[in-house]
Amino acid sequence: MITDHEFARASDLLMQSLFASLLELDPDEIDCDLAMGVLSMQFADGKKFILNRQSAANQIWLAHGVTAYHFAQDAKTGQWLDTKGRGEVKGVLAKAIGDKLGRPIAL
Repeated sequence: MITDHEFARASDLLMQSLFASLLELDPDEIDCDLAMGVLSMQFADGKKFILNRQSAANQIWLAHGVTAYHFAQDAKTGQWLDTKGRGEVKGVLAKAIGDKLGRPIAL
């Protein structure tokens, strides 16, 4: 079982890594902000994606449109995997952003 401190450290590292990758994208297409465990992404049309830390559940949650994902860190691999088997957080987020922008992106 992961401790609260380990979860906070691991989730912060993930969020910082994703934020750094997103800052490489055109700010006219997507504007990002990271504060207090919440990574918000706003697109030119005003739509938002939100990735946030859920400490009580030791999960990272992604919301975009009417779709929501809950990611938990796999103890063996360290990957953040969707609890319903829909993929790893970086791949899921890259596909969602790529679909929104109309072109593939990598995170």
